[in-house]
Amino acid sequence: MTSHLMNTYGRLPMALSHGRGCRVWDTEGREYLDGLGGIAVNTLGHAHPRLVPALQDQVAKLIHCSNYYAAPMQEALAAKLCELSGLDAVFFCSTGLEANEGALKIARKFGHDRGIDRPEIIVYEKAFHGRSIATLSATGNPKVQKGFEPLVEGFVRVPLNDLEAVREVARTNPNVVAVFLETIQGEGGINPTRIDILQGLRQICDERNWLLMLDEVQCGIGRTGKWFAHQWAGVVPDVMPLAKGLGSGVPIGAIVAGPRAKDVLQPGNHGTTFGGNPLAMRAGIETLRIMEEDGLLANAAAMGERICAGVAEGLRGVAGLKEIRGQGLMIGIELDRPCGDLLLKAAQAGLLISITADSVIRLLPALILSADEADEIVARLVPLVRDFLAAPQP
Repeated sequence: MTSHLMNTYGRLPMALSHGRGCRVWDTEGREYLDGLGGIAVNTLGHAHPRLVPALQDQVAKLIHCSNYYAAPMQEALAAKLCELSGLDAVFFCSTGLEANEGALKIARKFGHDRGIDRPEIIVYEKAFHGRSIATLSATGNPKVQKGFEPLVEGFVRVPLNDLEAVREVARTNPNVVAVFLETIQGEGGINPTRIDILQGLRQICDERNWLLMLDEVQCGIGRTGKWFAHQWAGVVPDVMPLAKGLGSGVPIGAIVAGPRAKDVLQPGNHGTTFGGNPLAMRAGIETLRIMEEDGLLANAAAMGERICAGVAEGLRGVAGLKEIRGQGLMIGIELDRPCGDLLLKAAQAGLLISITADSVIRLLPALILSADEADEIVARLVPLVRDFLAAPQP
């Protein structure tokens, strides 16, 4: 059949029709355990019995209105995000890309306001911040950048978890105004920034009057067992982009800012048509409320430990397993070879997963995951990985 869609995705040969909890069904009636959660989006799983009626109620009232008018639900969700993060102000958009783009604009204007004509931002190897021209320039993946040159200037790239590299840039580059990184790199292969590095970056940014900008688009909203992954390090960023899991599937993004950054953007500097729409705001409010009521942060931490322990036990002594890493329900299982073939093999075994950075199996299930479902992920995944690693390499 001829498709009229642009050829931008390498899709699996299946189409999902509906879901409930951590399970989805395709149009042929086959059932799958969802270990991907829409790539860290479906925080509350599918068809959550308290989210669905709230969204139905909102659709019947008001889906969209312009930002010309006061927006009480924007105020309510912003207040909740500030309470949870210790930050002061929020700008709402619709995607993680937009949140990251807005963070880059804040950093540049912050620099210009200090009299720096060509402000520069420290970014990281293997980073992923989006696919707009600016965010792919900040991204540390040549595959994402190839064919879209010339890239946006103003970025200085350093290796992850190397504080001395940042100090060296600070000594030699007077134009730097911010450090921008994922607290845990997602697309780059589930690479956590170490706690001591985050603490060191906070110290350097304070000494230099730079902005510490932590991209929590994939690792935030309870996924690691705290509201935001940087909270494990006890630091507070100046700018925090959010998206993905904040709306449990309804498109939403947010830039949360602290005292150093909250007043950088003024009327006329930034805006959005869809950002902060009532449906997205209701989704965000209800998502955070249900997460609190049901103790989903603690569940994410416990279920993540359960999966990691189960995979480690199941693959003990298996040649080809390099590392199991991550936090909470953001898990990466690195193999010693490219493993893209496992995407289809897992689906055929009734499990939805992701492969990222060529050789890393990525698990990002809904935070409502039960112990039985965690065990089921392990039971379905481990034999696939064992067989894959035992097969002769071409």
